[in-house]
Amino acid sequence: MKKRIAIDMDDVMADTHAKFIKLYLEGEMPRYTLEELKEKSFHELFDEHEYKAISERVYEPGFFRDIPVMEGAKEVIGQLMQKYDVFVASAAQEFPNSLREKWDWLQEHFPDISWHNYIFLGDKSVLNTDYLIDDLPRNLKTFQGEGLLFDALHNREDTEFKRVKTWHDIAKQLL
Repeated sequence: MKKRIAIDMDDVMADTHAKFIKLYLEGEMPRYTLEELKEKSFHELFDEHEYKAISERVYEPGFFRDIPVMEGAKEVIGQLMQKYDVFVASAAQEFPNSLREKWDWLQEHFPDISWHNYIFLGDKSVLNTDYLIDDLPRNLKTFQGEGLLFDALHNREDTEFKRVKTWHDIAKQLL
């Protein structure tokens, strides 16, 4: 029997941070450059008003539908599927449009992952897989298997979990 891997979508399979950067730079008079936005998290840069304004964009129809695929994700996930049972585990109930948009996004970008392997949930502690690849330490804290923390600006201070910086790092760890 193959081992099982659960993979988060936002900021792991999907480059959600890049989508936020794009929306911010297209907005009214951005104060920061692309380079600055790639070096520091929004929490570090934005005042409360700016942070609230950009965060609320997730409620807009279409937000989750056109997020770019994280570099290397398609190739490495395809390789992982040869060795593991791969599941996509994503919180999709928090934002009204995200459930359908994430489903459609997966169908477009990862058609080889069956819809049977989509897990849309709020609490990842219920997952029963051998590995969880996620960008949020709080999800890894309650996970029973081995957690791999996918590197992001918002988690760079965390040292509790094994960190993977890219999909290439995941391939080195798991293939």
